Amino acid sequence: MQQQVISSVLETTKQETETYRHWSWVEASVWTKSMLAALDNGVKGGKWFSLWDKVYAPATLQAAWKQVKSNKGSHGIDGVSVERFAAKQELYLQELHEALKEGRYQPLPVKRVMIPKMGGGKRPLGIPAVKDRIVQAALKMVIEPIFENEFVSNSYGFRPKHGCKDALWKVDKHLKMGQTWVVDADLKSYFDTISHTKLMLEVEKYISDGKVLNLIKAYLKQDIINGLERWTPVAGTPQGAIISPLLANLYLHELDKTMMQAGYMMVRYADDFVILCDKQTEAEQALKLIQQWVDGRELILHPEKTHLGNCLIKGQGFEFLGYRFEAGRRFVRSKSLKSLKDKIRSKTKRSRGDSMECIIKDLNPMLRGWFNYFKHAHKWTFPNLDGFIRRRLRSLRDKQINGYSGFGRSKRLHKLMPNSYFAERGLFTLEEARVMACQSRSGNS
Repeated sequence: MQQQVISSVLETTKQETETYRHWSWVEASVWTKSMLAALDNGVKGGKWFSLWDKVYAPATLQAAWKQVKSNKGSHGIDGVSVERFAAKQELYLQELHEALKEGRYQPLPVKRVMIPKMGGGKRPLGIPAVKDRIVQAALKMVIEPIFENEFVSNSYGFRPKHGCKDALWKVDKHLKMGQTWVVDADLKSYFDTISHTKLMLEVEKYISDGKVLNLIKAYLKQDIINGLERWTPVAGTPQGAIISPLLANLYLHELDKTMMQAGYMMVRYADDFVILCDKQTEAEQALKLIQQWVDGRELILHPEKTHLGNCLIKGQGFEFLGYRFEAGRRFVRSKSLKSLKDKIRSKTKRSRGDSMECIIKDLNPMLRGWFNYFKHAHKWTFPNLDGFIRRRLRSLRDKQINGYSGFGRSKRLHKLMPNSYFAERGLFTLEEARVMACQSRSGNS
């Protein structure tokens, strides 16, 4: 009997340890042991009540402020910067706590700015006030585990312990299994077209706290100010808002389930997703099912960016998270390559007067980060980029010394500044890093 009791206690302890490991990312001041147990065991009626007091709790607001402070960012429409808020953080957090508790809190309008898009053009970004970012972070800390407990494993965008590399690994795995007929789907202006009514129906499947629901609605209806213009959005989630990616994931959660229940392998990262199939007919049926689901949710499949093909055939590849998969190989997509080259150009302008060592020191962190993400690209990518970088540096140095532009003098410059010249100054070499990574993988296998 005693042995049974000991075994039971040990098993319970093991289960608790696994639970805490699984939910290690949650805010401990919000999600207690009993709440985590309820996540695993389920709550009565499948809905969560009495969450509001956890949103305005001083400990939650303090944790949310710490997160907002570390992310920095610009000030909102009220002009209060992160630094200004920090100067009186205790007072401001107390005011937020009281306003939320007493029902007086109202979010300010969102300041809209335009930021450059990869490949040209600009896209709108909303910047909420610092105090609104804090409340959104607090709200997210409270409700995110509830939705995370429902989300399927093949959704990777903006989720704890999920990322781009996980999504790419899953795609690569299924391509190697022979699922090379791929539907590459693109939702047109997804974040701007989400139905508020349908989104709130999804939220209400899991949450019944009226004050939490009203706060989410308030964020969806936050006025937007762009210069002298001001308007209230009728659809979409506010881009730039802390809560927006979670709500956007929730809206597509039913699509994840629909495709999984129909037996399709769909890998999704936010609104970017691919369906990998064994046969053309299977891919065609998958695309029809997606079209039906999208039509019923007031969304639009982009007619020019959604396509179906066998990625083993040249010209029928697909792009996903910066890569292009085609003809059995993985390339860096042209936009991602252009983006890197543009950044290199900006750091190696011929008018730059810094020493070569200083310029290389500036380049290296960017090159290392880029390589860590794109190291699985086709091997031709890396020596070509190395050559491009060294040409830029040779031309820059020649301009510094002789005042020439460097055009038409490449052979002479190469003799004066061979590859070893840059290696001695510590330039990160992409091809060398690729070779070392290949050797490391071979050794581990």
